[in-house]
Amino acid sequence: MPHYAYDTAADYLDAAREMDDTGRPTLARLLAEEAADRIADPERAARILRDYSGPSLRQEG
Repeated sequence: MPHYAYDTAADYLDAAREMDDTGRPTLARLLAEEAADRIADPERAARILRDYSGPSLRQEG
């Protein structure tokens, strides 16, 4: 099993793409949300979230 180190938005996006490509859209969405959180440009963050549509499963607290 591969080990992933997620340090940057690009790392999270790479993982999101992989999850999407392997039929795991919910996990892809969560990873995309993490990537968007790490991007200072709100327009770019919004584009990322649009690419991985679907409801968020995050529980804000």
